[in-house]
Amino acid sequence: KGGDLPFRILLAYGGVDYAKQREEIRQGVDLLIGTPGRLIDYLKQRVYHLGAVEIAVIDEADRMFDMGFIADIRFLLKRMSKYDERQSMLFSATLSDRVMELSYEYMNVPELVEVSPDKIVADRVTQALYHLGSTEKMPFLFGLLKTGEIKKAVVFVNTKHMAERLARALNHNGYPTAVLSGDVPQNGRLKVIRRFSAGEIKILVATDVASRGLHIEDVSHVINYDLPQDTEDYVHRIGRTARAGKSGSAITLACEDYVFTLPAIEEYIGHQIPVGEVKPEMFAEFEEPPREKRQFNPNNRGGGRDNRGGRGGRSGGPQNRQRSGRGSPRGR
Repeated sequence: KGGDLPFRILLAYGGVDYAKQREEIRQGVDLLIGTPGRLIDYLKQRVYHLGAVEIAVIDEADRMFDMGFIADIRFLLKRMSKYDERQSMLFSATLSDRVMELSYEYMNVPELVEVSPDKIVADRVTQALYHLGSTEKMPFLFGLLKTGEIKKAVVFVNTKHMAERLARALNHNGYPTAVLSGDVPQNGRLKVIRRFSAGEIKILVATDVASRGLHIEDVSHVINYDLPQDTEDYVHRIGRTARAGKSGSAITLACEDYVFTLPAIEEYIGHQIPVGEVKPEMFAEFEEPPREKRQFNPNNRGGGRDNRGGRGGRSGGPQNRQRSGRGSPRGR
């Protein structure tokens, strides 16, 4: 995008050919878009300079703080043209004290512009919540998949470990799946997104940080396998579906590990998420993937068993479910 603009636009980010990227920037650039670390690398090598910057844009400033990049942002801002000699724009989903401090420190009498949509969640997203035990979520997920209604889904989890475990189980049972987590390098991330967009894989298991800014069309379902611990992450997650005027579904699985943020999420979005009745027939059996072989580490002399748990073979939902269809109390 932007190819029709009368500017030389270049990118600076990790996971791609370092030397090629550096040489392209060295030849001159009008609009440079990049991640803090790679921008600083090239700046220190004098590949480009910031003394003549006319416009500076910081996107997702709140996430820059969350991910520990703010020191890098300050490093870059200090080397730009003076604040009263450039136009500066800062975008942030939330205006915390840290974000406001950054704006007043490096911007020229900034004007605050707030956009408050009438509805935080789009009407085209159908939401549903199911209360489950943590060990019930995987057979319930396979039950959802076996209905055939899910054409392309993003499944959100809270940890990289769970993302990898879930993806192994899905792939082993015939559901083409890829992982998008903080451990995936940039070139791998781009490859995963291309395959998912092209329909080569039907399920993308993702963590919140890795999926930030993810824009993929025709995602029929978003599944919150783990309830997010940040209220805004819930809105960001379900916004991956129902794009470009289309409808979509957001299914949330609330277990005892993460249900405590549910009241705050519902307060933030302004309504209760409809609770679905959990029925025995909604669970499905699946085959556990083989355990990954652990490499011997001579420095690790501790005893104990690994925590992956479970034997090979088939798993399924509970035989005698004690909980009623309404599930756990909401804690209100």
